[in-house]
Amino acid sequence: MTIGDQVPGASVVVCEDGPLLVRGDFTLLAQDGTAIEPGRDTIALCRCGKSAAKPFCDGTHKAIRFRAEAGRQTPAPRSDQAGQ
Repeated sequence: MTIGDQVPGASVVVCEDGPLLVRGDFTLLAQDGTAIEPGRDTIALCRCGKSAAKPFCDGTHKAIRFRAEAGRQTPAPRSDQAGQ
């Protein structure tokens, strides 16, 4: 699948050295369950922790030279049903 493919629901794209891009049909919730109005169909969520607009990305990752790969950096979690 490529970024341009249409899939029902939401998709999350992990950007190397940048934010998480969320596209599609999604609901953004605060920890207490309160809805956060994203204001658009595609949003960028902060991954560096330094954005002044959290949970949204404001581009600060570029200024602080945030580095993170786009792929998985740790082993996949074990399934509870492994070995059954």
